[in-house]
Amino acid sequence: MIRSAWDRRIERAGELEQSCPPAAALMRFYGETARFQRQVTQGLAAAAQPVDERFLLRYLPPLFELVRREGTAPMAEAAVLAARSPDLWDALLRSHADPTDPGYALFGRVLMQPYMEWRASQSEIDTGTVRPTCPFCGENPVAAVLRQEGDGGKRTLLCSLCATEWEFRRMLCPSCGEEDRDKLPVYTAEQFAHVRVEACETCRVYLKAVDLTINGLAVPVVDEMASVALDLWAEEKGYSKLQPNLFQM
Repeated sequence: MIRSAWDRRIERAGELEQSCPPAAALMRFYGETARFQRQVTQGLAAAAQPVDERFLLRYLPPLFELVRREGTAPMAEAAVLAARSPDLWDALLRSHADPTDPGYALFGRVLMQPYMEWRASQSEIDTGTVRPTCPFCGENPVAAVLRQEGDGGKRTLLCSLCATEWEFRRMLCPSCGEEDRDKLPVYTAEQFAHVRVEACETCRVYLKAVDLTINGLAVPVVDEMASVALDLWAEEKGYSKLQPNLFQM
């Protein structure tokens, strides 16, 4: 049986729930969310006719219930309010967030991620051109990924919305284009040896990178979330994250 990207994310979330106690609750919630997103993907694949974003509206009520049941108290409160506001639902899909309340961003992103990932999987995408935003949907990267290539390492960026990966130079800030090595510090922590903070002293923006040469079992989108302690550290040092993840962290 072929394991999908969602299967690997769900499995990794379960592993990190057990091995990383500080992130256990977050990983448990993400695992349930990824199961829901897998169902959305399966629904898209099984649709008898071409679908657009409005196809996703049918999944909002069960999503609200999931967040109400498994999310944090603020998330649950937002789910209850959103469920009572059908007029808001189209806006959630169009903008991935209600422009009047960033707390609603979760619902739009949870639905749009599998939809955009499904669309990207059916498209030809130029992933070999260095650019700061996704070559398919134009979104910012949520993480960088490091892989072994020859005698060195290869760096790609991972889209926060459609999960497309594209090539990017090792010594280049995706936020401002800084390329001076001395202005691009890298920070690591013992508890997350395979995840590092790649910062820029010019724009004071950072991006986390998941190093698969250190831990080949890591799943970048999941390990990026689990290492939330690195985000807290970076923010304390005055850096801003290039792109929040699914849970707006």
